[in-house]
Amino acid sequence: MYKILKAEMIAEKIYLNVVEAPRVAEHCLPGQFVITKLDEKGERIPLTICDYDREAGTVTIVFQVVGATTQKMAALKAGDAYEDFVGPLGRPSDLTEEPIEELKKKKIVFVAGGVGTAPVYPQVKWLHEHGVDVDVIVGAKTKDLIMYEEQMKEVAGNLYITTDDGSYVRKGMGTDVLKDLVENQGKKYDHCVAIGPLIMMKFVCKLTKELGIPTVVSMNPIMVDGTGMCGACRIAVGDEIKFACVDGPEFDGHLVDFDQAMKRQQMYKTEEGRAMLALQEGDTHHGGCGNCQ
Repeated sequence: MYKILKAEMIAEKIYLNVVEAPRVAEHCLPGQFVITKLDEKGERIPLTICDYDREAGTVTIVFQVVGATTQKMAALKAGDAYEDFVGPLGRPSDLTEEPIEELKKKKIVFVAGGVGTAPVYPQVKWLHEHGVDVDVIVGAKTKDLIMYEEQMKEVAGNLYITTDDGSYVRKGMGTDVLKDLVENQGKKYDHCVAIGPLIMMKFVCKLTKELGIPTVVSMNPIMVDGTGMCGACRIAVGDEIKFACVDGPEFDGHLVDFDQAMKRQQMYKTEEGRAMLALQEGDTHHGGCGNCQ
């Protein structure tokens, strides 16, 4: 069992857990993920590592309530525990493998969308700790969905925040900010990392391709075993089929087939809906029709 030391809501429907997992904390690097399971029969949920403390032996995860399992996870409190907390899985960010002196020569920008801010943070923090300052754009639909603002300010060279509805700082998408920085403010970037919803990453990559900025994205498709055996997390990258769990989660964004990835993401919507109905309707539930009384 993996004990939860801290559990809190940090934005609307977005929750943070600090989990006691010393072996994961000892070996993980920014960009990697864990797979959590609430109990013996629970669903496996892949979550990118948001932060870690090797001395304390803790790993921080952040998740958004989108289905029955994450709804149950939102109810967890300090002192509760996960049955399984497997990791670190996947490959670390390529940035952690480059020589630091080479990284210091690069102009790097991160574009985070919604809960994608969580996996962006450890990369920016790692770079800051190694003397590399980067620009970070954080976007969300509304002010209530902005997260990790203060933590990001401490590690980002420049932080730009935008909201779709204009309820906080400025109105517009992350792509609007990036385009403004490059075309109107004279910024030049050698590398971009975009993490967030598939549709957001797709349009960031469309823009960066036009601007000539190499771009990496972090893919988080449906996973089962997390070891490359089931094939559920397959994505098309250029002319190749890759598995996000072992080949990623980061890939060249200009080669990812986002349209195919979005279609695959819809494949399990019926099962997810039935699971949520079962949770909501309890003993009265008998099949997922939505009309149970």
